[in-house]
Amino acid sequence: MARALAEAGQHTLATYTGPPGGADWVYRAGLRPKLVRDTEEVLADPSIETVIVASPIDNRPAHLRRAVQSERHVLCVCPVDQTPDIAYETAMIQKDTGCILLPLLPRALHPAFIRLARCMREPDLIGKLGLLQVELTHPSLSSRDTGTSGKVSLPGWEVLRALGGEIAEVSAFAGGTDLQTGEPFLLSGRFERGGIFQVSFVPQPWRSRCEFIATGSAGRVRLVFPDGFTGPAAMSFAPETAGLCEELWEPWNPWPAMVDSFETALADSSKRATSSANDAPKDPAGAAEALPITWQVAIRCLELDDAARRSVERRRVSALDYQEASEEVGFKGTMTLVGCALLWFILLAVILSRWVPWLGWIIVPILGLFLGLQLLRWILPKSHERTER
Repeated sequence: MARALAEAGQHTLATYTGPPGGADWVYRAGLRPKLVRDTEEVLADPSIETVIVASPIDNRPAHLRRAVQSERHVLCVCPVDQTPDIAYETAMIQKDTGCILLPLLPRALHPAFIRLARCMREPDLIGKLGLLQVELTHPSLSSRDTGTSGKVSLPGWEVLRALGGEIAEVSAFAGGTDLQTGEPFLLSGRFERGGIFQVSFVPQPWRSRCEFIATGSAGRVRLVFPDGFTGPAAMSFAPETAGLCEELWEPWNPWPAMVDSFETALADSSKRATSSANDAPKDPAGAAEALPITWQVAIRCLELDDAARRSVERRRVSALDYQEASEEVGFKGTMTLVGCALLWFILLAVILSRWVPWLGWIIVPILGLFLGLQLLRWILPKSHERTER
């Protein structure tokens, strides 16, 4: 991504902090950044406008949080973390800073996926979507950066959502009670707007292949990547008015498309003082026909990862209950926890008041304080109201 930004002609890699191996790669790529030992040195430099967070998974959440708090544009390698919590937190911080916050998930911007999504929405081509079958064989599944906890992050959620829309239910199957690197597993589920999907993950270090088959009431479309997502692609389908049609794509470099999304987000932020990275960027390459790459995509991927792991552990379907990352949602969650704790305290106080009478007198004031906190939702203006003022 750093090289693609530099090749675009409007950005320069000024500083680098990280392992020596990464520095060697950066220099081989023709970039000459200043090497620093601490991330705080990078964030202390006032000339730095954008930060790329590509730390190991164990350090990534802390570095991401600090970069977003520094009020700079942030691009983050995915998965952001192994739970959605840090993604929610950084989304709320970003809404206050107004800077760009994007995940590095460029695969959904592949022109083949954009074309496949368009075909799946054409009623004359496949009709109503019934089943989306995916077979993914990729070396990263057997050498995934999983961190010390060993939780597997499943690749391709952003592509599934780009093709079929939001996912309502997820069911995962593995050999044990958790997802392990180097082990095959199956994934199935249901889209909110109709249709089901089935994905098979087969880790093979020596091979990279992806196949997508969308079957509907009137026909089907098949998209194959024989050498992985960055290799050539071929799509075949048979419309009723013609014979078998085939479309081909050359090997694809994903980062220029990601740079276009970032540049578009920057242009939008300069036009609107209240712009947010969760707004859909208007990608000139036509990515809006599929699914724009926003921070909300990273949140959904982590939520779906979590749902798949719960499904394997509990041996049952996990339903998705999506909530937007906002101050209001955080307030509701906090008040729910406080309310539950308050009920237990009142029950304990009623029991103990038999021996300590003054405990009974503090129940009413505490209830009044709790109800007063609920009024803050209407007394304090919402985030967008404060921004407008």
